[in-house]
Amino acid sequence: MHGSFFLPPPAAPEPPRARFCEDLLDALALGVGDYFEKTGVFKSIGVALSGGRDSLLCLVIARRYVERRFAALPEAARRAKAREMLHGFFLPTRYSSPETTRAAEQSARDFDATFHLVSIDEPFERESLEAAKMLAPGEQLTPLTRMNVQSRIRAARMWAWANTSGGLFLQTSNMSEKAVGYTTIGGDMEGALSVIANVPKTVVNYLLDYLLETLPSDGREGILLTLKKPASAELADDMEDEKDLMPFPVLDACFALYAGEKMSEDEVRQALGVMFPKESPETVAGWARKFGRLFVASIYKWVQMPLSLHVGNLDLERERALQLPVVQRREWEE
Repeated sequence: MHGSFFLPPPAAPEPPRARFCEDLLDALALGVGDYFEKTGVFKSIGVALSGGRDSLLCLVIARRYVERRFAALPEAARRAKAREMLHGFFLPTRYSSPETTRAAEQSARDFDATFHLVSIDEPFERESLEAAKMLAPGEQLTPLTRMNVQSRIRAARMWAWANTSGGLFLQTSNMSEKAVGYTTIGGDMEGALSVIANVPKTVVNYLLDYLLETLPSDGREGILLTLKKPASAELADDMEDEKDLMPFPVLDACFALYAGEKMSEDEVRQALGVMFPKESPETVAGWARKFGRLFVASIYKWVQMPLSLHVGNLDLERERALQLPVVQRREWEE
């Protein structure tokens, strides 16, 4: 008894971790759903699954939107509705590993999306040969060019699907990698709506860890398979994102200090030394230098990103967030 015949008992306080993750996931799902419904032009939602963390989280968010939109339906009907609306595409090349293939397929199954596996290895090789014909004598395609060719073919395939089916093509880059240009113009930067462009990579990982712990056991195998393998764009042999860039906690610290606190490179270096005391001064200085160089050199890239959902107070596209309305119709449906 809690002293009242008329009032419900006080609810147990929600743990801060659960409150943070649930609120953020709900906000992102609301953003996807509002854009999907209020534009009134899309029939379905598509995600280019890579077997990696970012695209998986975008699929989870889209599935959450469907779950809440059709909450009144029985579970079987909700799942059927998800299979009708959600489509996952895995477009591998020779660099795509068996682990990511399995993770992408299992994730689509776990979150009730259709799964389409279409290799782009042959068009990748053909386009590489054709692109080489444009070079001057003695020039060869660089490894970076070959990486970008793969990414751009994937984007073209996704746009072809979207144009034909009337699907909403979700862009899946996170804020941290976008800030340092770890993206491809005309490739993985493509899409109609950028879902996690305002979500740092450490938060992406945090959300997936939370989901791994809280989802039913029969719905989290895809997340487990995805998290088992180090994050990699898989555009070349032996790629790992943290090796190409820096550890994600460091990357996000640099972003917050440099872009958020407007610190100089030297001030960032000093702050990193306090935050990561086990690292050598040379390593810390290298991180600060690298971030500053990549951030400044990548501005031309991230200003070309698609329309993004905004859920935080630190944003690369603050001025675009103020361009309202994002969508407009003469008559709003209830």
